[in-house]
Amino acid sequence: MPPHFSLLSSSSSSPLPTAVLSHARLLLPPLFRPRPRLQPSPLLPRLPLLRRGTMASAAAPEAPAPPAPAPSPAAARPRRALEELAWDNSFVRELPGDPRSDAVPREVLHACYTKVSPSAPVDNPKLVAWSQPVADIVDLDHKQFERPDFPQLFSGASPLVGSSPYAQCYGGHQFGVWAGQLGDGRAITLGEVINSQGERWELQLKGCGKTPYSRFADGLAVLRSSIREFLCSEAMHGLGIPTTRALCLVETGKSVVRDMFYDGNSKEEPGAIVCRVAPSFLRFGSYQIHATRDKEDLKIVRQLADYTIHHHYPHLENIKKSEGLSFESALGDSPTIDLTSNKYAAWAVEVAERTAYLIARWQGVGFTHGVLNTDNMSVLGLTIDYGPFGFLDAFDPSFTPNTTDLPGKRYCFANQPDVGLWNIAQFTAPLTSAELISKDEANYVMERYGTKFMDEYQSIMTRKLGLTKYNKQLIGKLLNNLAVDKVDYTNFFRLLSNVKADHDTPEKELLVPLKAALLDIGKERKEAWISWIQTYIEELVSSGVPDEERKSAMNSCNPKYILRNYLCQTAIDAADLGDYGEVRRLLKVMEHPYDEQPGMEKYARLPPAWAYRPGVCMLSCSS
Repeated sequence: MPPHFSLLSSSSSSPLPTAVLSHARLLLPPLFRPRPRLQPSPLLPRLPLLRRGTMASAAAPEAPAPPAPAPSPAAARPRRALEELAWDNSFVRELPGDPRSDAVPREVLHACYTKVSPSAPVDNPKLVAWSQPVADIVDLDHKQFERPDFPQLFSGASPLVGSSPYAQCYGGHQFGVWAGQLGDGRAITLGEVINSQGERWELQLKGCGKTPYSRFADGLAVLRSSIREFLCSEAMHGLGIPTTRALCLVETGKSVVRDMFYDGNSKEEPGAIVCRVAPSFLRFGSYQIHATRDKEDLKIVRQLADYTIHHHYPHLENIKKSEGLSFESALGDSPTIDLTSNKYAAWAVEVAERTAYLIARWQGVGFTHGVLNTDNMSVLGLTIDYGPFGFLDAFDPSFTPNTTDLPGKRYCFANQPDVGLWNIAQFTAPLTSAELISKDEANYVMERYGTKFMDEYQSIMTRKLGLTKYNKQLIGKLLNNLAVDKVDYTNFFRLLSNVKADHDTPEKELLVPLKAALLDIGKERKEAWISWIQTYIEELVSSGVPDEERKSAMNSCNPKYILRNYLCQTAIDAADLGDYGEVRRLLKVMEHPYDEQPGMEKYARLPPAWAYRPGVCMLSCSS
């Protein structure tokens, strides 16, 4: 069982609203749930919600709402040179900025950003890899990556025509403690590109030099961490999980000194810069920072909320109160919650639901972010800031890939849903302080998070098992078995699709389809698995779904390939020697994780023994 994670941390400056506390422990099945200190009570009845300007029935399954429309087929899109990109830098045009443009570390007041240019030292920079799908998103001609000056442009050594670089100001709670001003300490946004579909995409260089938010750091990044971020951004997209993207990765040709384990053993590593792409890099902390300052800064919270809704949630801008779109709370004497009369409340609900959807998807594929501070939470519901992340190998609910998180395991796999709720509470706090939403509306936002998470999680687990309806007991027993026997999470679910809905299967053959996953189990555990399989087969038979149809459906949501940390390390080791081939091969495999990909089976293998050494299976926040 994972260690207890208390949502009532004494270190938190913003405790959860009272109405939410009794529901905080209900976000996970029993196996995942740390021992509660609170007596749980049922979640509120599900209420209608506003989605894309229409009312969706709570009883009907909802399709996920991505932050931006899906791009059209690449062949139909224009191909532009870098000089032809359509820049529209709304963030610096519409929001208050820092009057200074130097990179001297300081507190930046009354501003959402500081204009600052990339300054990382480079020496004959080289293009390590680039993503064709992301190039297509911004309409960039693939031949542009062959330009001799491309590494210079995307290392920040030469400016891109039309860009207006800046570093964003934000704060955040780190490990439950308010950390004050943080900001883009080593990331500089070049600006926003509008593609041929009218979509807005920010281009950001990570590791390109100091900003006013660098504090005592150098603003740089190393090849090791940059490869991990580049690959995982695209791997998560391949898995169908909302994420920031990565256009390209450049090695700077200069060394960067890093102490990977904070143990005093610093060493030089190759420097690198990754170009990240997203509709926006706004975080929960982008709103928090202004609510902690002077009263006059609360108007910046409103400005920033208006900006976000206008550009990224436009369907909420002109909502009208109507009989068909009223939202009455079932909280006894609590006042009616009418989202159509307050666009900020409707927006906060959608942010909460996107966050719940995102974290449910993480749980489904066994992804652990590792550093779920509020400055690492996207307001668009995207996976953002890939540091010491990790996918589950052996199923362990208490797994954390972050050595910094080891003492309390606040951000372990099992705690992610609860941490998401805690972070949503911190997100609603500045909105309440700025009088954009009421306390009752803030409580309602939290309730929507809980309901949305459970709906999505149950739907995901039902589909992973190929069932037609959710079976809490069957799934709970399975997760317990996986944890007891330390079964590989990904490989088990992929193999599970080979089980046949046949009552007449001899008992000695029941575990044959799972033989490659159920390793070294004794007689007692074998009996436990046979018992589970027999119950599972009964469910399959009652569903009436043909085996091949079920297998196809299960394989479409149970990946064969995930970006295991040892695969990243293999690519990193080769790149350190100047061989970028493995980075590029791994990128291609992870673009299609649900496909069989004959010839690529080695990328689905269990981790070798060396993969469990420090620096591979677990990393620190340092890079």
